[in-house]
Amino acid sequence: MRNQCLGLAQRMGLEPLEKVVRLRAPWKQLSPAILRIGNRWAMTPDSDAIAPPWPDVLIATGRHSVAASLLVRAMSPRTFRIQIQDPGIRPALFDLVVVPRHDRLRGANVLVSHGALHGLTPELLAAAAARDGAAFQHLPHPRIAVLIGGSNGAYRLEAEDMSRLADDLARLAQSGAGLMVTASRRTGAANEALLRARLAGLPAVMWDGSGANPYHAILGLADAVVVTCDSVNMVTEAAITGKPIHVVDLPGGSAKFSRFHQGMREAGLCRPFALPLQSWSYPQSDDCGLVAAEAWRRLREKRG
Repeated sequence: MRNQCLGLAQRMGLEPLEKVVRLRAPWKQLSPAILRIGNRWAMTPDSDAIAPPWPDVLIATGRHSVAASLLVRAMSPRTFRIQIQDPGIRPALFDLVVVPRHDRLRGANVLVSHGALHGLTPELLAAAAARDGAAFQHLPHPRIAVLIGGSNGAYRLEAEDMSRLADDLARLAQSGAGLMVTASRRTGAANEALLRARLAGLPAVMWDGSGANPYHAILGLADAVVVTCDSVNMVTEAAITGKPIHVVDLPGGSAKFSRFHQGMREAGLCRPFALPLQSWSYPQSDDCGLVAAEAWRRLREKRG
């Protein structure tokens, strides 16, 4: 969520001052649509202060940020307020609301993106590949970025699921592909060890967790991407490459995730992971750049 705000600020050419807020009761428990009064007292004492000088642009995300955004609206009508994700109240209370397609909120000031906003660009990925890609340069083509997530509130990645995926990835490497693998904190040490053992001796490099994650370099070097279905962020960020995205299904799911993956498939960005890998092309998906341009247009319109 934080990366969405910072990514949009970056694409707008802004230097953000980051504020983190936490809500006290009853604001924390109640929907913003129910409790819209007293926002001056909604934040806990350890929250960052919401106080002058007021910003020209406020970018906020998550329902816990709504109280702070409404407070800024009351204190500084000049501030252009962008809310990322469904705020749970009328979008007309903001200058611009940005939601992913799998959220159903729509309105005159609502922009709809394929998925999560982010600050990645082809130029950033190319620079990362040149700077941090030496460990992968020996791998054969096609080079496949393998992005592994893990269990969350909607999906599960158990040992048997990891075993099946590891076997498929080993077959992919045995067919001549080079694998560039990175795992997340949610993957778990046991799952990482299982995958590492299956890929031993094959043309595959798996990040060992030391130093900075070479995630951006891996995307910059990739001819195709294999990504688990549990992360909207990882799937969306992969689409900036313009490379085929193969989504690995995991047990579980939710209505929102289903709508997200269906929308990405209908847009031609993703297909289900299956061997042998298919190849196709699509225009690089840059929702964040489009949102940044529209935000500037509306900001100038508001300022006259």
